[in-house]
Amino acid sequence: MKKFSKVISTASAFMMALAMLAGCTDAASTTQPESSGTQTEGSAEAVFKIGAIGPLTGDNAAYGNAVCNAAELAVEEINAAGGINGYKVEYKKEDDETNAEKSVNAYNALKDWGMQILVGSTTSGCSIAVSENTKADNMFQLTPSGSAVDCVKYDNAFRVCFSDPNQGIASAQYISDNNLAKKVGIIYDSSDIYSDGIYQKFVQESEGKNYEIVSAEAFTSDSATDFSVQLQKAKDAGADLVFLPIYYKSAALILTQANTMGYSPIFFGVDGLDGILTVANFDVSLAEGVMLLTPFAADATDDLTVNFVSKYKEKYGEVPNQFAADAYDAVYIIKNAIEKKNVTPDMSVSDICEAIKSAMTEIEVAGVTSSKMTWDASGEPNKEPRAVVIKNGAYVSAQ
Repeated sequence: MKKFSKVISTASAFMMALAMLAGCTDAASTTQPESSGTQTEGSAEAVFKIGAIGPLTGDNAAYGNAVCNAAELAVEEINAAGGINGYKVEYKKEDDETNAEKSVNAYNALKDWGMQILVGSTTSGCSIAVSENTKADNMFQLTPSGSAVDCVKYDNAFRVCFSDPNQGIASAQYISDNNLAKKVGIIYDSSDIYSDGIYQKFVQESEGKNYEIVSAEAFTSDSATDFSVQLQKAKDAGADLVFLPIYYKSAALILTQANTMGYSPIFFGVDGLDGILTVANFDVSLAEGVMLLTPFAADATDDLTVNFVSKYKEKYGEVPNQFAADAYDAVYIIKNAIEKKNVTPDMSVSDICEAIKSAMTEIEVAGVTSSKMTWDASGEPNKEPRAVVIKNGAYVSAQ
């Protein structure tokens, strides 16, 4: 009995020791900082999370798919090369159907996923709507193609593409400098901030140029099916060039109807026309000679462009447009900024934003849309435009 009692006593002492040890462990754990939700460098769970938003369905799907595909391609390249500062990147895209409310919903879905940096939105109205949320969350937002002035009205938002005013100004200068026309007609969408903004600046910049604006006719999204009146006025006024600061689907209808009328001026547009060769049932021969001002030419022979175009064609089966090029550059711009400030994924969304904002005014990036891109605190890029012309169903650099 004494022997059994001794065993019980020894076991009790052992259990008490274990309890004291566990108590010490719990006490020690309460003195450690709370987990950030991601692990330290070298962990498989420590990743940067980049989200993208664009119209993957609907009328402007050519833009959204180009943006989201190219961002995906850039992420894959970066991960294959070792990531950013040794961390891999996770990527997720969401469809907004070019609808501002749905774009905000897409943002919230990505935020729930854990997004830390946004590439988007693709179109101006959606980008502006989402910027209210990124500002409130202090999340860094880089729109590849939102060109309206207000897309970058907050200090956490930057853009890759030219702004609407810059596109209007550059188009007027290019037409004048290259003596493309004596009389210019304009067809624009007065219901769209993108189109109307470019139109306004084009008209202002055209004052005193070596051509005359002889017609300026508007349409709205509700009347974007019949352009016979606008075309007839340009034709009757003798316009030998028609400026189209509009999106590609409306432009395809305009070219089709102009052909029916026997009217064949030079048609000149901006980045919204990029995608016209992908419109279903459109006779691409009608786009022969169409010119557009864009920062990207797929036939450029520099190494960056050749690599991008070949990989994009291999992965997605088509030649990338300017929207794809802007998004591809966007991801590499983010990479450059992260590396500049030694950002890590365990930092808060707000701290990541502050670091990248600071880096954006210090970095210089060579990309497929410009060999030298810089930014100031306004969020606007400094880069040179170029013109392309459609020949034999492809975009080629204008000579």
